[in-house]
Amino acid sequence: MHLKFTQDIESLLSRLTHQPLTLRDILTETSERGFSLVIGLLVLPFLFPMPPGASSVLGLGCLVLSVQMALGRRKPWLPRKVANFRFPPSLSLKLLKNLKRVMRVLEKIVRPRWLTVAESPKVWRWNGCCMSWLTLLLILPFPFTNPMPTAAILLLVVATLEQDGLLMCVGYGLTALVTLAFAFIAYVLWQSTHLLPISF
Repeated sequence: MHLKFTQDIESLLSRLTHQPLTLRDILTETSERGFSLVIGLLVLPFLFPMPPGASSVLGLGCLVLSVQMALGRRKPWLPRKVANFRFPPSLSLKLLKNLKRVMRVLEKIVRPRWLTVAESPKVWRWNGCCMSWLTLLLILPFPFTNPMPTAAILLLVVATLEQDGLLMCVGYGLTALVTLAFAFIAYVLWQSTHLLPISF
């Protein structure tokens, strides 16, 4: 089965390699699906090294969209600075190549199920809350931690687009695990500052 998410993202990234589009253009084309599609597009680069300054724009865009989901909005909006962002063709090409590897795995396990959960407006908002929280963790200045919240966000994005209620629940569990991991890292860093020798 070829996931709608895979088809949409591959189509967008293919276009972006030849004809750079702004995020506003993408949102206009994708309508309500644009929430999850653009969030997925915005967090994918966090799996790889990015050009300077790009991470702040992408993180802000992801946070703004996910908060709107949490508030129950169905029509996405982005600040002008973020809406005018264009993916560099080289980055789009790199994402396109790596996306196919990830999707080969997901296509084996994702399908529409537990539709009572997947189609609930409350779950739509809850997914937005989880993505917002994970985005806040993503933009924290903790080194080498980006893949953890990114993976959880992508899982929720795919589950939302493919109406997979079971995968959503797995995403909630992963969100909890990522939260615990960040809490542990924060605790270790806090303890390390207390162990440093104090000089006068």
